[in-house]
Amino acid sequence: MRRRTRPACASPVRVVGSPGVARLGERAAGRVPVRRYGAAVTSTTSETRPFHAADLGTLVVMAWSGEAPDGDMPYLLAYSLGDGEGGPEGSSAAIEALLRNNGLNIGEEIVDGSQHPSLPLTLLVEAGQAVVNMPYLNAQCPAPPEWLAAVGERGFAYFLFATRAWPEAEPGKPVEPEALAAFAGDADTLNGAAHVLLPARSLRG
Repeated sequence: MRRRTRPACASPVRVVGSPGVARLGERAAGRVPVRRYGAAVTSTTSETRPFHAADLGTLVVMAWSGEAPDGDMPYLLAYSLGDGEGGPEGSSAAIEALLRNNGLNIGEEIVDGSQHPSLPLTLLVEAGQAVVNMPYLNAQCPAPPEWLAAVGERGFAYFLFATRAWPEAEPGKPVEPEALAAFAGDADTLNGAAHVLLPARSLRG
């Protein structure tokens, strides 16, 4: 990921699932049980981990493209501002529980979403927007032209859901490529994230 286009402004994620849960740009409230969908993508414990939506804080997603050996790679990064009830540590634990309870492991292993049709995580690309869906989360992110071209060429995006909080990258504020590289390329971020090659689809098929 040496060369990066300037990322689109960070967009807040809408948390969905029950009355009182956050709408666009608001914090999550209350406690929401996590639903399980099918078998785990990778080997995980069968026990559902406690999940407190109020600890998620403000979730944010952004899109950018970076240079790879075989051409530009479209990336999607999801993270929390760490402003939930439990602070950054609570946000990290809540995101980890959300991911593991939906069959996604934390670490360097990359899951190929095309090989796991039951994966409860989808990407829709339409009208210059990247829309990511998973249980209780619906993220709509404006995508740069370079990202749209890269995802059109590859048919998927590299989705990184970080458990590490990034308080400085607030929604609506420009993020400098250097700051993005420092966060997304840091070992703590990469080792504490779920990595998915997420197939892209459009309403036109």
